[in-house]
Amino acid sequence: MVKFFEMKLSIFCDGGARGNPGPAASAFVAYQNGRTIYRFGKKIGETTNNVAEYQAVIFALEWLKDQSSIVNRQSSIAFFLDSQLVVNQLNGAYKIKNENLKILAIKVKKLEQEISNNISYSFIPRTKNKLADSLVGDVLSS
Repeated sequence: MVKFFEMKLSIFCDGGARGNPGPAASAFVAYQNGRTIYRFGKKIGETTNNVAEYQAVIFALEWLKDQSSIVNRQSSIAFFLDSQLVVNQLNGAYKIKNENLKILAIKVKKLEQEISNNISYSFIPRTKNKLADSLVGDVLSS
């Protein structure tokens, strides 16, 4: 049985660039107990796919900072991405060699500290990230 204070918050993030680098967008979808509670997508200019993936995480963390009524009831927040590189870098399994990605990873870690919940990052196949992936495509096509 799920208790009120154990409501599950999951964030599915995606980013993409047409060309690499090229026009790029980032998106995320927030779910609470399996129900969609928020979705967001935005063009981020000309950049790489990896930068777009990181930016999706940053957008989600920035949104979470403003959602104290949701975040305060969570013991943990689970992020899901279809970028193995970003997941492994954020989990500390891979060293971050690219300077631009290092800057973004530092921003992610600072936002995590401001939110102060247990935040995890997990890799999922693209087929399990369809809504965030389609948001990226929609934003790039608009």
